[in-house]
Amino acid sequence: MDHDVVVVGAGLAGLVAARHLAAPDRSLDVVVLEASDAVGGRVRTDQVDGFRVDRGFQVLNPAYPALRAEVNRAALDLHPFDRGVAVRRADGLLVLADPTRHPARVAGLAARPWRDPRAVLGLVRWAAGPDGTESLAASLDAAGVRGAVRDKLLDPFLSGVLLDASGTTPASFARWMVRYFLRGTPSLPGQGMGALPALLAEPVRSRIVLDHAVAAVEQVAGGWRVAGPNGSRTTRAVLVATDPPTATRLAGVPEVPMRGCVTWWFGTPTRPSPLAMLHLHPGAGPVVNTAVISNAAPSYAPAGSHLVSAVTLDEAPESQVRRQLATIYGVPTTGWQVVAHQVVAHSLPAVAVPVAAGLPSRVAPGLHVAGDHRAHASIQGAMVSGRRSAAEILAALRA
Repeated sequence: MDHDVVVVGAGLAGLVAARHLAAPDRSLDVVVLEASDAVGGRVRTDQVDGFRVDRGFQVLNPAYPALRAEVNRAALDLHPFDRGVAVRRADGLLVLADPTRHPARVAGLAARPWRDPRAVLGLVRWAAGPDGTESLAASLDAAGVRGAVRDKLLDPFLSGVLLDASGTTPASFARWMVRYFLRGTPSLPGQGMGALPALLAEPVRSRIVLDHAVAAVEQVAGGWRVAGPNGSRTTRAVLVATDPPTATRLAGVPEVPMRGCVTWWFGTPTRPSPLAMLHLHPGAGPVVNTAVISNAAPSYAPAGSHLVSAVTLDEAPESQVRRQLATIYGVPTTGWQVVAHQVVAHSLPAVAVPVAAGLPSRVAPGLHVAGDHRAHASIQGAMVSGRRSAAEILAALRA
């Protein structure tokens, strides 16, 4: 055999697995084959005209246990967003912020129509509710979350986080996400989201082969053959740590549907808002959320410029996006520069019912699969799946 383990894919799950499999005390020959020109999978950052542009709007929650376990968070140079959201209404922009972090913003929480104790109590009941198989919409109905708290705040916010405006996402997953938002403040690495996979890759950099697409994974006597246009390698075990469509093609696991989104990135010489938080405009157009990214992480924009992101669930004309952003921020957008326009069809796995413990990685003797589609559809899920897969592969090789 050429190798003990071949990891297909240098996304977060593959990199975490490779780190554990290739630890010095393992004495294993491990190689990582990555089809693209850099590590990270869906977590990448590009440099465009001096701006840092992530592959779609992404944030990193420092409260994720897997993040704490795998990397030195200080090395990521995290820049937090403000703890709150800004909601555009007909009478102006209303800021709803965590009063413990932003005491000057407490008036927003007491303003109408948010002063609805029944809806607030319903939201508390919902957040503390048990895991189950009901949909997000059904669980909110059952908890009594109605009115402006639901229509103008929670539904628009979660549709952007979950990339699903239908309300059919499992309530258990939505609760899981909300609880982590309460535990940690979403942040951005100073060098962009691509800093996370770059940090994960450091211990195994010499084992990573870029621009090496894998066309097939075939069982052979004593192991597996990983074949592609750049040649074949034999190995005792294979870990397919790719996106769900590729995992289905290579490993035969059931296909997991994916949710997509479109992200517009605009550069502007003047910042349209001083707030480092999501801005919502419920029910008024295609933009589900927008933010002045450089307010949170100034390194995302060159000196004298600011970077604004805008996320839509479906493709929409640029003129319509600009018009809605002008309303949200209350400033003209005609002079804004389009830095990037990204259509990411495979942004987030639409996991039917998240499995807290994760699905086993083994799908056949010596063949394993990892990724956020095997656990929670998140950075936390991807990293946990990678670590668990490494443990299962090590156990199988010892056996």
